[in-house]
Amino acid sequence: MAELKLPISEKEIRSLVVGQFVHLSGRMITGRDAAHTWLMQEYRAEVAPYLKDTVIYHCGPVVNQKDDGSWEFVAAGPTTSIREEPYQADVIARYGLRGVIGKGGMGPMTLAGLERSGAVYLHAIGGAAQVLAEAIPRVEKVFMLEEFGVPEALWVIHVDLFPVVVSMDSHGVSLHDAVEADSKAKLKELIASKA
Repeated sequence: MAELKLPISEKEIRSLVVGQFVHLSGRMITGRDAAHTWLMQEYRAEVAPYLKDTVIYHCGPVVNQKDDGSWEFVAAGPTTSIREEPYQADVIARYGLRGVIGKGGMGPMTLAGLERSGAVYLHAIGGAAQVLAEAIPRVEKVFMLEEFGVPEALWVIHVDLFPVVVSMDSHGVSLHDAVEADSKAKLKELIASKA
């Protein structure tokens, strides 16, 4: 399993292919529906440096504020990514993102955006929120906490050996599309065999 250090170059990202398992270490940021809408309403210069050459994680974390005022992630499972399909390619291009983490994959607009911008979609394990939180040793900063609330805020986090698999690459290949096509073919075979 390859280890990737964030921030990361476009060249390194374009070397990844669908099906490759990787560990991420370094700085990334979370963002869901409210964050994507907000990022596209206007250019957010205060957040831009935290997005450049890293990944955005579709995650609504459970967090704990410690006595010293710092934050820690208690649970950090991926949320369904397809909701961000209308915005994702534009957010990637506008802020220079190199990847997206979530679950369930994304659609054709995002796939085309990944190829155009040199980015990948990384699938995280659903149902392992507490285990994934253990790979997040530090919260650096949070944006829009009061306005959006904990799940929708943009959390700047540091990860250490965060496990993901490349399921959409920068070459126009989507594991999700392949699985869907295979499933449809199998279903057609089953229906035909019952006739």
